[in-house]
Amino acid sequence: MDFNFHVPTMVRTERGLAKRIGGFLQLLGFKKVFLVTDRGVKDAGILQAIERSLQESSISFEIYDEVVANPSCENIMDGVKKLKVFDPDSVLAVGGGSSIDAAKGIAVMANNPGEIIDYEGVGKIPNQGLPLIAVPTTSGTGSEVTSSTIVTNTKTQFKAAVISPFLYPNYAILDAELTVGLPMEVTAATGMDALTHAIESYTSKTSNPASEALALYAIRMIRENIEKAYFIATDIQSRENMLVASMLAGAAFSQSRLGNVHAISHTFSGVFNVPHGIANATLLPFVMKFNLPACPDKMADIAKALGENTDKIPVKDAAELAIQAIIKLNNTLNIPSNIKDLDVSLDVLPKLVEDSMRSGNVLINPRLTSSKDIKEIIESAYHGIL
Repeated sequence: MDFNFHVPTMVRTERGLAKRIGGFLQLLGFKKVFLVTDRGVKDAGILQAIERSLQESSISFEIYDEVVANPSCENIMDGVKKLKVFDPDSVLAVGGGSSIDAAKGIAVMANNPGEIIDYEGVGKIPNQGLPLIAVPTTSGTGSEVTSSTIVTNTKTQFKAAVISPFLYPNYAILDAELTVGLPMEVTAATGMDALTHAIESYTSKTSNPASEALALYAIRMIRENIEKAYFIATDIQSRENMLVASMLAGAAFSQSRLGNVHAISHTFSGVFNVPHGIANATLLPFVMKFNLPACPDKMADIAKALGENTDKIPVKDAAELAIQAIIKLNNTLNIPSNIKDLDVSLDVLPKLVEDSMRSGNVLINPRLTSSKDIKEIIESAYHGIL
């Protein structure tokens, strides 16, 4: 029962807080903010109220809106270069997982030498970065409460994980108003990303009672809200619930880490630039099938949290229901049933296997995993055969 539980981020959930963020930052004593986002967020008009609030609170700011999907080391270090010219006292991230991950890298590299990719792995960053405030505009990554950032190495096409307590944002603002009206495909991808986080966290070898409680509750919340958020873009209550569930799943996996879904999906993003959430969702039932013999009791718990009736049936049968529930949910959300439809090619299968096995997530996957296992999972997912 020995374990550590550490989530230092202060989380505040409040509708409309983003358009009053200047006053919030003012109370924290910040006067000069480097705002990190992407062009999509800016073009959607999400920043207008935030900029106005910063101006009204006499907080000077500069916007770095050049974050790309699956941000690279070069992308992050370009932001660091611009940050150092502006010389702010804090960093404000507004956007989805890519923007928040990039902002985490930019904030920490303000006070550390070299490049972010130099710190791949766990606990290698020597110095605390600038204070970071994260404002997610999607309900998926949970990056606003995690100690990791994912960086694409463009030279090797590998998505590297940098993990450090210095990467936790100091503050997270969950404002459901920012997520109202998200496109259906974004709602599906980010929602299933959060669900994958919760499921992999719950079954991880390094889970603990606290992370398991958060993960299981997140699974239930997502099941209860994702379809309504998907089909009714303006339903703010389901949007808010999804934001909270995503945060809970992030807090869970920040303690336990993840598993084979993420080990494999990161290779798809690195090589083929496949959207992370869709890759996770498509792979999830195949990895769950592989893992079932190692954790049938936990899989049965997941099935129940997903709304399946598991009363008076054998544990293995209940565990199978969890896989079927994910397949049904993917179908409802119009997510492909195979990775071939994601334009993943088996022509580079050896690289996909090798890069997947590099991930630390393989080591904590509930079932012991070999290169041969990864190869077979990818092949099964490619052909859509469970």
